[in-house]
Amino acid sequence: MKKIIVVAAMVILSACQNNIEQIPAAEPPAAAKTQQIPDGVKIAGAVETLYVTPIAMPFQARMDTGAETSSLDANNIRPFERDGEKWVSFDVINRKNGEKHHFEKPVKRRTTIVRIKHEEARYVVNMSIKMGDELINAEFTLAERDKFNYQVLIGRNILNGRFIIDSSLENTMH
Repeated sequence: MKKIIVVAAMVILSACQNNIEQIPAAEPPAAAKTQQIPDGVKIAGAVETLYVTPIAMPFQARMDTGAETSSLDANNIRPFERDGEKWVSFDVINRKNGEKHHFEKPVKRRTTIVRIKHEEARYVVNMSIKMGDELINAEFTLAERDKFNYQVLIGRNILNGRFIIDSSLENTMH
């Protein structure tokens, strides 16, 4: 009887081995492609120091790849007309030293910022900033950012083609 059981086990094992599909060995992963940083593009951290011209004291700005347009903390935002065109006056006050500058700028457009609980209409104006060694003129939405940690938010309209963001870094541009 033992012989029959041993022979039966050998037959079963032999059949199992023959029915096993041969799975090809996995190919080693391709080497990760290394990308070159294009000429003129700089690495920026999550927070960078910049100047809103002509204000002398620097601001700390949050780099935000999720924001389409940059944003600036503005107070006393008042629309008015000048020569039949829409303009806006506003104040920018540096929280660090209280330096205040009054601006009057033509309105480029109005935009609506959608937040979880509400929508907020904002004026968009052109502003000049200095980041590192680069002077940049770009659109900024005007918002009262007193509830935010950073008075300036830099969005994709400035980042694209100029900066790659490494969120593990801060203040890479001096």
